[in-house]
Amino acid sequence: MQRIVWHWSGGGHKANASDKRHYHFIIEGDGKVIEGNHPPEANARITNPRDGSTYAAHTRGLNTGSIGVALAAMRGATERPFSAGPSPITEAQLDALARLTARLCTQYGIPLQRDTVLTHAEVQPTLKVAQRGKWDICWVPSMTGVGDPVAVGDGLRDRIKAALTRSAPPVNETAKREHGGLGALIGRLLAWLGGRA
Repeated sequence: MQRIVWHWSGGGHKANASDKRHYHFIIEGDGKVIEGNHPPEANARITNPRDGSTYAAHTRGLNTGSIGVALAAMRGATERPFSAGPSPITEAQLDALARLTARLCTQYGIPLQRDTVLTHAEVQPTLKVAQRGKWDICWVPSMTGVGDPVAVGDGLRDRIKAALTRSAPPVNETAKREHGGLGALIGRLLAWLGGRA
């Protein structure tokens, strides 16, 4: 897998059948992570893009190699004038998004950078893949209105970095010497992080 694309579902705070068809993971309003109908590997090689029953079709022209993660939120939201609607993104969802993304980055070896971990709203300006006016995710609870998609994405990526830092066990020189050197220690650290989320 090459990248993670974050979305909001445009629905309520609970994952529904449509969400499960289109995303690999859906984070409900209380932060609970729900698995979609397809594992991320279903998007590794898409042989028939028109057959949406065999993979999670979440990002136009960019489904191959992409893990789709959605926040179950933003039902009835409007961009202008801005309204988050009756099911806005919650802080619990953002915390869960940080933990899940940190785990997926570790599990699939995806680097945490703008072109590999991004919001759906960042796809067009960052990767130059047209998305027909998609504006998810360009608002989070701390904002009063819609923001620049890349700036919002940078804020979310900062949360992932913080999650990785908080969950990493301390490393000391004695442990490195006693447990096979830095390479072995990093391998154990990555395995430990993969089991945390």
